[in-house]
Amino acid sequence: MFSPGDRPELMRKAPATGADTIVFDLEDAVAPGRKAEARAAVRDVLSDPDFDPDAEVCVRVTGTDTYRDLEVVVDDGDAAFDAVMLPKAESADAVEHLGDQLREHGRPVSVIALIETARGVLRAEAIADAKPTDAVAFGAEDLSADLGATRTDEGTEVLYAREKAVAAAAAAGVDAIDTVYTDFGDETGLAEETRFAATLGYDGKMAIHPSQVPVINEAFTPDADKIAWAKSVLDARDAAAAEGRGVFEVDGEMIDAPLIAQAERVREYARLAEEWDGQRSDE
Repeated sequence: MFSPGDRPELMRKAPATGADTIVFDLEDAVAPGRKAEARAAVRDVLSDPDFDPDAEVCVRVTGTDTYRDLEVVVDDGDAAFDAVMLPKAESADAVEHLGDQLREHGRPVSVIALIETARGVLRAEAIADAKPTDAVAFGAEDLSADLGATRTDEGTEVLYAREKAVAAAAAAGVDAIDTVYTDFGDETGLAEETRFAATLGYDGKMAIHPSQVPVINEAFTPDADKIAWAKSVLDARDAAAAEGRGVFEVDGEMIDAPLIAQAERVREYARLAEEWDGQRSDE
């Protein structure tokens, strides 16, 4: 979930939203004339020993003045963070360059590469494969502006790019995070779009308002029927393996490797949501 870098009171509240990752934003959420103030605010919050969030902390740098961002946030304080988000990532070199800058500043953390331009879409595979990349995020709004496309409720104008981003992430073995849903008052629309993102293979979705976080979390949580199916598949797999059988069926359906992978993915998400036999995700 994004939190404006020039609003320290909101940054301090962000971990309470239940988001897995909170992003302190120095880019779009901050007016050009307030960048210096935002850098100092992010530094102060992240350097505060009393700020101990139960979530991953990421800083979205400006992209155009990244060295200055890091100079203030890192060098002038003792800021603790887990990742940096690179906006408008357009090449593997750009990601590698950010990785080099982070090492120069003594913070070799991972990079979330935000693909939100036409050039970035065309180079999505290389961006996802870059060594510092830990996740690929897809940004439909900036991409639409770059393309000159008209945003629609159906989203067909960005579907190719949305699918390419998630495919690039899967090929590179990194997480894929779906675009924001700008109408934060429309919970029904958000839930529908999040479920669709999950069917495409996305691992998460970006949020711009605290009210969106529980909706997104619920949409990514498998329902009871899906969990029951996954348990049946994995139990049958284990039984077949114990008997030396490579082929088995569940409720009349032949189960192969792709379906087993789906069942394992359901189990992973159910455990994260603490919905798998009541087991906590850290057990």
